[in-house]
Amino acid sequence: MTAALNLPIIDLSSPDSLSSATSIRQACIECGFFYLVNHGVEEELLGHVFEESSKLFSLPLEDKLKLARKQHRGYTPLFSENLDPTSTSKGDSKESYYIGPLDTRSNLNQWPSEDILPSWRPTMESYYRKVLSAGKRLISLIALALNLDEEFFEKVGALNKPTAVLRLLHYPGQLGSTDEEIYGASAHSDYGMVTLLASNGVPGLQVCREKSKQPRIWEDVLHIDGAFIVNIGDMLERWTNCLFRSTLHRVMPAGQERYSVAFFLDPNEDFVVECLKSCCSEASPPRFPPIRSGDYLKERFRLTYGS
Repeated sequence: MTAALNLPIIDLSSPDSLSSATSIRQACIECGFFYLVNHGVEEELLGHVFEESSKLFSLPLEDKLKLARKQHRGYTPLFSENLDPTSTSKGDSKESYYIGPLDTRSNLNQWPSEDILPSWRPTMESYYRKVLSAGKRLISLIALALNLDEEFFEKVGALNKPTAVLRLLHYPGQLGSTDEEIYGASAHSDYGMVTLLASNGVPGLQVCREKSKQPRIWEDVLHIDGAFIVNIGDMLERWTNCLFRSTLHRVMPAGQERYSVAFFLDPNEDFVVECLKSCCSEASPPRFPPIRSGDYLKERFRLTYGS
């Protein structure tokens, strides 16, 4: 039996931003995961997102493949990615759908036909904008947590046209019997800056706090109604000179359908990520060279999808 992880709950509407930042700092140093409540995304809207997501994934495979992933937008079928290169699995038992920025780059997005799913696009665009707003407010608290000015990331231009991606995920309930190890999502850490995740409440998400220890110890992340599960990605770990931790996590099949929506908030692709001044010193010099955000992410996706 896996133990449940006790994570701090950060209230995004709290007037005491310094206290929130202190809690975030502790969470990011110790585990890299926390809950976020009062984030401004209504339960009703989230319910619509899951309804529309379910409608999309219920379409015949041939219809979904007409929207197959191009330039990191659109549909990816079951078993099309394996996030853990050490796993012997044939691929993760999930299907997904990527939606990228809604600004001038949004013509790359692929949208299901309005004839089939008339409410789909407006629902996803509305949700995208709300989560982006919540994410930007969270980033200002993360700046405070790093002993920086709360508008630091805005001022240096990291969030000028951020590379924010919404990913709808569907994990089928029953997969039939097999001798092979099956993961909904195999063990991985997220690539970017910060991830805000909502789910339909079906369990399965697990975290491993010590990725270098063997055997790995996995702990369940419990669902809290109305809360986002937030985690730090590899890019922010790199940016903070490994002060903040990007933690291994996975999704295990729960025997019932699981839907989740991940929102990946990353800097604009031309932004150069280099060690923050507040995270290095003579005793702790920068561990990584500066790198363009877009180049870093592109390489990570190439390794995942092999193209």
